[in-house]
Amino acid sequence: MSGESTAAGEAGEPAGPRAVVRPGSPGRTVAAADRGALRIADRVVAKIAAHAAREALDVLPPDASPPHATVIVHHEVARVRISLELDYPSDIGGQCTAVRHQVVQRVEALAGMEVPEVAVQVERLHSAQTRGAAQGRTQ
Repeated sequence: MSGESTAAGEAGEPAGPRAVVRPGSPGRTVAAADRGALRIADRVVAKIAAHAAREALDVLPPDASPPHATVIVHHEVARVRISLELDYPSDIGGQCTAVRHQVVQRVEALAGMEVPEVAVQVERLHSAQTRGAAQGRTQ
């Protein structure tokens, strides 16, 4: 089998996880887990959380600001605060529960972080009656 390659590389190399040889350290290999770490910035986790909150809400009021998230990450644990605006009348408690669930699910799936706490703060309620009155449709 001269000149043929195996799945692991050149002929004669053992199959298995690849290791890296550091320059200046002849023969010393470093396993993948020991090469470094991945750190996801708090602002990235906040963007994931805000997008997840938007996904959880069926419809935003026409003049509402999009959901905003602030996050504190400590040792792969994210504590999230979501600020949002909702329509009124509606099931506010149900919408907040849906937002909490979606934020936990998406942050855990996309960032690999535990989310023990999601605080939902409703900043403003948008009334359909108030919008109609502002447009001159009061009965």
